[in-house]
Amino acid sequence: RHQSRCICYIQLERFSHLIDTSYKEPMFMASAQLVSFVALILLCLGGVHALSRLQRRDKYGKLGVPPVSSGDSLPPDQWFTQLLDHSEPTNNQTWQQKYQVVTDYYTEGGPVFIMLGGEGEASAEWMVLGNWVNYAKQYNALMFQLEHRFYGKSLPTSDLSLQSLRYLTSEQALADAAYFILGMNAQYNLSSDTKWIAFGGSYSGNLAAWVRSKYPQLIHGAMSASGPVFSKVDFFEYMEVVRNSLATYGQSCVKAVKTANKMVLQLLKSSVGQKVLNYYFRLCDPIDPSNQNDVYNLLESMADNLAGIVQYNKDNRAFRSSTWNITIDTVCDIMTNTSLGNPVVRYAAVNSLMLDVYEETCLDYNYDAMIEELRNTSWSSQGGSYGERQWMYQTC
Repeated sequence: RHQSRCICYIQLERFSHLIDTSYKEPMFMASAQLVSFVALILLCLGGVHALSRLQRRDKYGKLGVPPVSSGDSLPPDQWFTQLLDHSEPTNNQTWQQKYQVVTDYYTEGGPVFIMLGGEGEASAEWMVLGNWVNYAKQYNALMFQLEHRFYGKSLPTSDLSLQSLRYLTSEQALADAAYFILGMNAQYNLSSDTKWIAFGGSYSGNLAAWVRSKYPQLIHGAMSASGPVFSKVDFFEYMEVVRNSLATYGQSCVKAVKTANKMVLQLLKSSVGQKVLNYYFRLCDPIDPSNQNDVYNLLESMADNLAGIVQYNKDNRAFRSSTWNITIDTVCDIMTNTSLGNPVVRYAAVNSLMLDVYEETCLDYNYDAMIEELRNTSWSSQGGSYGERQWMYQTC
């Protein structure tokens, strides 16, 4: 994710499956040697953290759009006049919602597929490649992609103030889809028995399932991929999936990650250990263990390296470049390579790999800076243009 990070105040026991409490191996080297080594390193790194606080990672990790060829013709963006507030009949304010349409495969009487946008831009590449395109060809379907309100170019309000964000809800997004369907039925003169099928993945997978449930008179079916339809604050099961996914490589990878996490917690307890973390994990600012928010943000950043790789393992990556194609195998090859050093050094190597891929000089974990960025209510801000403020608002 450009990577906006939300701090979850949960018990460390929740992460017990990632922490090896039995680890007793001595730390890197004798303390006197380590202090001298770190002092030298800090002199060398004096100017490292000139990195802008506003630099964030792509919200979808390194998930790319489908690898279309230069010969593929992308459908142009089109605009639908959408209602601002579906819950208030007396509110006649409207705005322009972005969508794309492909009619190439449609024959009269065929179904209509609608891809519901999620918390990001609706890219036209998805209209020419992917399984749903294959289905459209097979079933002679008309295809639409509808961008989610408040993301991409679909801007219903003048800013991102709380007064504006009250119109950013999943319920309003579902009503957008229903109103859009009615509009397209009229525009394309579709018969009343036309079958509309909703598609979506992750959050938009939720929307696909919900829109079918809420508007069964309009939506006849839905394909929801990996939709986490049950919301909860402490979603610890997510990290259990991360652990189980790493285990497909081998238990040695899981054990190395557990040990590394234990070592990080140990290093945080001493000034020498903190300097080790500053260096190996390429922190933009020295870690202050008394600042709980910063510590939580740092630990989340480390864990998110693994979570993001697992979530988008082998999805639309290799075609970009070799540096984009980071998989579970890539991570576990590093975590089990004892020649690189002990587990925490290997864990730091994974972090460095991700920093290099995103062309980041150092790891920015500063909580206050993140909050300050998210307070910006301008569409042109980093948090607004990439959907960070919007998504934080929705999830909260």
